[in-house]
Amino acid sequence: MTSLNKVMITGATGFVGSRLLGHLLEEGRRSVVAASRSDHVDVDPRCQVFNLGEFGARTMWHGALVGVDCVVHLAGRAHVLSRESNALALFRESNTEATLNLARQAAAQGVRRFVFISSIGVNGALTTGHPFSETSVPAPHADYAISKLEAETGLMQLSKTTEMEIVIIRPPLVYAAHAPGNFHRLLKLVHSGLPLPFGRVKNSRSMIALENLVDLISVCVEHPAAANQVFLASDGVNFSTAQIIDLLARGMGQRTRLIPLPISILRVSARLLGKPGLYTQLCGSLQIDSSKTVQLLGWVPPVSAEMAMIKAGQEFSNKVVGS
Repeated sequence: MTSLNKVMITGATGFVGSRLLGHLLEEGRRSVVAASRSDHVDVDPRCQVFNLGEFGARTMWHGALVGVDCVVHLAGRAHVLSRESNALALFRESNTEATLNLARQAAAQGVRRFVFISSIGVNGALTTGHPFSETSVPAPHADYAISKLEAETGLMQLSKTTEMEIVIIRPPLVYAAHAPGNFHRLLKLVHSGLPLPFGRVKNSRSMIALENLVDLISVCVEHPAAANQVFLASDGVNFSTAQIIDLLARGMGQRTRLIPLPISILRVSARLLGKPGLYTQLCGSLQIDSSKTVQLLGWVPPVSAEMAMIKAGQEFSNKVVGS
């Protein structure tokens, strides 16, 4: 694949997209287009912004795609309110139909590569004995993951009928000091200094630091061997929940305070609170074999998992103290 001169990022103002945007601009080798839902977005002035309004199955992308060599598609729906009865339909609309609509238009306009950020949820929520790899049979555990797998399937079919190359990346939990969701809640808990009931949790989880995921995406934008491949992404190191808490606490300059509460009590408590997914994340194992990514692309995570976790704790603590 020849050098790419223009990259478009969807979801460019989000958690991953904003860091990727800055990373590509700092490299200085390509012009970057940010596809946005609004004219009033705070992005680097070196970046061209296109307001597409809502991203959906009928969005017209032609103006934004002019001259674009590669699309990195990060935009999508990650959550649906619990009261929504048609959750799968909503996820499919945003994550499947909208993705394939963009991809078809990109292929028609001569875009050479489409990098889709999927989710390890496509493989499942837990591992027992064997890590997930690219050869694992998909077993999406939730509506969100189902919609991502359907998008992957449609993209790979598109690659067989067009000249556009497809690259799919399935990351696990992406962490940083400003990460959203459950990792943000864990940061708050650790910073509170309260004793936490995870002393007996001996799980093993693969994650990926924001800096490492952004670096991998950048490699996949252009690497010839990435064409029409699926990659599972991780830091290459697994941590237990207790180890994660310890590293975050070290970054915050605090002592770790873990109570050895029986796992059965944690499981029942999560069920009573209606948070079985939280129990799975905190107490279950999810291991990823990302050796294909390393071997095929020659990619090595630029930041060690231990240092990235400590840094997340430090930056979160500094922000809280300074606010």
